[in-house]
Amino acid sequence: MPSRCKSMNTKKKLERKDPLRELLEAAEPGVLIELVEDLVDMLPEVRRQCFEYLKNHVSLSRTHHESASGEEILAIWDELEPDLEEIDAYGGGDYDLENYVADLICEIIKKLKESDVPVEYREELVNEILPYIQSGNSGLVDGLYDIAYAACYDNTDLRRLAGIFEAMQDEWATDHARRIYRQIGERKKYLELRSFKLQFGMDYYDLAAFYWDEGEKEKAIEVAEKGVEKGQGRLDELRLFLAQRAEESGDRVRSLELQFEQAVEYLTLEKYMNFKKLCTKAEWADYEGMLLMHLDQTWQSEALKICMHRREYDKALAVLLKMAYPVFAYSDDYELKTAKKLEKRFPEQILKFYKLGLGNLNCSSARKDYARKAKVMKSVCHMYVDILNTPEIWMAYAQKVKQDNARRPAFQEEFAKIIPGWKEL
Repeated sequence: MPSRCKSMNTKKKLERKDPLRELLEAAEPGVLIELVEDLVDMLPEVRRQCFEYLKNHVSLSRTHHESASGEEILAIWDELEPDLEEIDAYGGGDYDLENYVADLICEIIKKLKESDVPVEYREELVNEILPYIQSGNSGLVDGLYDIAYAACYDNTDLRRLAGIFEAMQDEWATDHARRIYRQIGERKKYLELRSFKLQFGMDYYDLAAFYWDEGEKEKAIEVAEKGVEKGQGRLDELRLFLAQRAEESGDRVRSLELQFEQAVEYLTLEKYMNFKKLCTKAEWADYEGMLLMHLDQTWQSEALKICMHRREYDKALAVLLKMAYPVFAYSDDYELKTAKKLEKRFPEQILKFYKLGLGNLNCSSARKDYARKAKVMKSVCHMYVDILNTPEIWMAYAQKVKQDNARRPAFQEEFAKIIPGWKEL
């Protein structure tokens, strides 16, 4: 009987109409409008949700539909701006808050691209984001620039945006203005802004590429040559541009000179191999020695790779022994792989290299450090037992290490996990 009563009560509850729905159905349209407006004032996200819902459930003319899309976008902006203002004021914010704002920025960009938003809404949105772009303190500036570009539907919009960026008198904003002027074919404005900044290699390359695209080839080459001579920082694009032009004109010597300069700047194994592929046997014979003279000026890891590639094992060993043992896991372990390859050729030296990785064994440390050292110790064991064939020296060495750390149980546990026979020592 109790269960039947419970079933009947549940049925009655399910059949009972929602009191809120009854009130909504009884309310006059004006009351409902007032209710929604009050909710929108209290909760900015409700405004956006209303636009999204009503656009899908109310028949609108094209003009009204476009206006609704604009209002929806501005509603999202109103929703995110208080948080963006806080992030901008403090130069950053909580990780979840930054992600939340970034997601809303992406939503605005998506809606700008998918909808045909009237110009007045797009201009208002751009004007809203400009102070935060100019501040540059939020860490979300890239997304704000993306909004500004997404709000431009044609060259008229882009020209207006370029003028706004130019008026900011900010280096990064001016870079954007210059790129826009080039994109829309405003030659005079582009060259005017470009002339204000010719400092880095990429500045010269940008101007050279512009002249080349415009068909002014001699001027392009002249600018590129000047950039190689005076430009600061990265010159890769300039050198490759000039090398291609030299190759096209039949100047093989100049082309190789530029490719060589490119290869030896921060020389790597990849650059070494690529330059060798460019050369004939006779050309490689001329350049090989000069290229190898730059090994001392590059990163040790790359010098090691080049020496191993050339099978110059004694030189590789010399480089390896100058390097610190790779303690942290951020590297690709190439040094350890190389040491493994050199074990039989240079056993004493590689043993010394492995022992460098042990550091001070007679000191307390974290368990994870003991685990790391145990792996290194296994390599030391391998060298003594398998390569040098001196198990007695290994036994004596290992027993001393074990005795020195007798009062460190975590040390003993980690070493016992990795090194065979550690407990029996």
